[in-house]
Amino acid sequence: MKKNKSLSEIDLGFAKVDLDRERNQGFPEVIFAERKTIPQLIKIARVLKQKNGSVLMTRCSEEQMKALKKTFPKGHQNKAARIVWVDPDQKRKGESLKIAVLAAGTSDLSVAEEAAEVLSFFGFEVERIYDVGVAGLHRLLSRLSLIRSQKGVIVVAGMEGALPSVVGGLIALPIVAVPTSVGYGSHGNGMTALLGMLNSCASGLTVVNIDNGFGAAMAMVRIFGTRRVK
Repeated sequence: MKKNKSLSEIDLGFAKVDLDRERNQGFPEVIFAERKTIPQLIKIARVLKQKNGSVLMTRCSEEQMKALKKTFPKGHQNKAARIVWVDPDQKRKGESLKIAVLAAGTSDLSVAEEAAEVLSFFGFEVERIYDVGVAGLHRLLSRLSLIRSQKGVIVVAGMEGALPSVVGGLIALPIVAVPTSVGYGSHGNGMTALLGMLNSCASGLTVVNIDNGFGAAMAMVRIFGTRRVK
């Protein structure tokens, strides 16, 4: 293991761990676990844990989660989100900041949970508001007061991706829309929802890539700044 002082990185041979991510971008490096071997994942996680006091891992397989449980027995795991994070203190700085995560239907929950867990790791309070798709619009309308009381909203939807446009026409908050690869027929594995959100008539929506709950949460971190204390 070699540390490059000029670049503030640690060279593990198979990976170069970025020690300067938080200074440069406002948040520490997050580990994308998919396609990494368990030894690779654990070695990177230990380095970041030692450097930052905490570490967040996304898109973890069941096998990886089992191994991480043994390595970090006090770590937090969410199987639906495929998220593992280790933060023994979980202290928040400044005022409480609440973000709502809306999911159109139960089929969108894995993506919504990914967004919710990433927000939680970065110190936000998360209000989960699920199964409020436009097929039963009354379910959304009955929760408008709750939604409007938040600081920002992440809206997760598949099919034709209409929910973010509806929400965008009803609230004056930052909105990040997440298309999911869910739907009947020619939904194009999420392309229909993605294009619908990109062409929304509700101005000012931020749209991330298909199934990218992580990206939606990180957009909120960019907007408001991390709430976590090292």
